Amino acid sequence: MIRRTLFLLIGLILLPSMAWSLEVYRDGDISLSVGYWGQAWYQYLGDYDRDGDGEGDDSLNDFMVRRSYFSVKGTVTPELSLFMHYAADRIGQEGMDNPSMGLGSGLAVRDAWVTYKLYDNDLMVQVGRMYIPFTRNYGTTSTKALLTTDLDWGQGGLRSNIFYPSKVGRDDSITLWGNVIDDKLQYRFMVGEGAESAATNPDDTLRFAGRISLNLFDPETSWFNKGTYLGKKKILAIGAGFDSQSDLILDGKKCNYEAYTGDVHLDFPMGDVAVTAEASYITIKNSVNGITWTDLKSGGNCEIVTVKAGVLFAGNIQPFGHYEKIIPDVSGADDTTVYGVGCNYYINGPANKLTAEWSVADDDDHTVDIVTVQAAFGF
Repeated sequence: MIRRTLFLLIGLILLPSMAWSLEVYRDGDISLSVGYWGQAWYQYLGDYDRDGDGEGDDSLNDFMVRRSYFSVKGTVTPELSLFMHYAADRIGQEGMDNPSMGLGSGLAVRDAWVTYKLYDNDLMVQVGRMYIPFTRNYGTTSTKALLTTDLDWGQGGLRSNIFYPSKVGRDDSITLWGNVIDDKLQYRFMVGEGAESAATNPDDTLRFAGRISLNLFDPETSWFNKGTYLGKKKILAIGAGFDSQSDLILDGKKCNYEAYTGDVHLDFPMGDVAVTAEASYITIKNSVNGITWTDLKSGGNCEIVTVKAGVLFAGNIQPFGHYEKIIPDVSGADDTTVYGVGCNYYINGPANKLTAEWSVADDDDHTVDIVTVQAAFGF
């Protein structure tokens, strides 16, 4: 244990020297930049069924590189730009290994798209692999700027998976998006592959997803927004989204996958402090994937309610809390509750921080404590 702790501390010291961004070329409007950003985790799981005997009587100490992103971005003209993440996730996480997707081992293209402005920022077309414009939590918010340690449960956070079809939260697609009404309203509409295997999607149907977000105060106009603005913006955003794909084979039957969400996000600076709060509701019909440690299985229906909040003090200390209820619509099924508290210490903006969090995943029959210590550094 002492040796592992020493290795972690050495890693935390070295990570800042690995975090960098650099413009390597510029000629008028033409530019090219490269960069790096990474997260290191230590995670403890108590009462964890590590040996698979059905009894939660084990514990797990897990060290991993949660995210490691090499990025390339550039502009060709004022209207044409490109972006790419070459990434690895959860390197070293016990039980995780999908190298073709850059999970557990290996590297993979995580994001890669070309954007063309058809009518300035009002109407843009984006083609490639990108976020699915559905939820705020994992549809618009950058994982480099989350309020909590990780994403929501059911969308890949902590030890969970993603209930909708995706390539690690992304899809190969074409998206029309833009900002209208004095940039207060952002819209996104995607046509993508979704579930694409012949067993799940024998008719090769397309996925359709979309999202709108109305900002009552400061606008959010970029592709990625932040989970907390650290007092730099005044945000009250009301959002809604949908995700769908028809004629899928789920749990042995043909059905249509549908999901809808509504959410509210608040960032409010108040002198020396700043409050961040968010609430969301998701309803799922014929879920493509089951959710880890819950009674929701593929083909099932579910509701998910999430709330989270944090308060920034002294410009760099931010305690936070979160609560999530996952409610499968199955006779006799247990609800799963995921809740926790933690604190961020910011070194330089939302991407550069140290975090400690204690969370609990409780399905009424079994409770697992999850303690996560994170170091994140980048641009």
